[in-house]
Amino acid sequence: MSALTRPWNAFHIDRVGNARIGFPARWTMLLYIYVALGGALGSILRFGLNRWLTTLFGSALPWGTILINIAGSFLIGALAATFQGAGSSTPNEVRQFLLAGLCGGFTTFSSFSLQTLDLLQAGEPARAALNVGLSVALGLTAVALGFMLPGAVATVSRSVGA
Repeated sequence: MSALTRPWNAFHIDRVGNARIGFPARWTMLLYIYVALGGALGSILRFGLNRWLTTLFGSALPWGTILINIAGSFLIGALAATFQGAGSSTPNEVRQFLLAGLCGGFTTFSSFSLQTLDLLQAGEPARAALNVGLSVALGLTAVALGFMLPGAVATVSRSVGA
């Protein structure tokens, strides 16, 4: 997995080579603020663009979401390639503002796509396929369960109160 996707993980290796769970010391509060600002901007862009695309293409399919996911995946790929380029001196704060913040707020699908590409580039096609399959299947399951929860809670509340 590339160094560009590791900031999303809480696992890291310290200077002595020990595996640690937790965020590296270089993650200051200011870095979190940059990511939060990028995320807010990405979310606002997603919201506005989704409304405009839905007006433009209709709602027979979620075209806004589909096109935003594709655009976000393209954007995070282009940014990651730029940042990995030889001699890239882009500060970590700018990378995280754009990758974790802006792209993450615009669409988490872009992060998922980059991580899947990292697995493929690392020669791990089975893990990449598993990432895709689990993300889609478990994501759909979670959405369905979350959707059913309010009805289940209301049913239990009615039967307890009756």
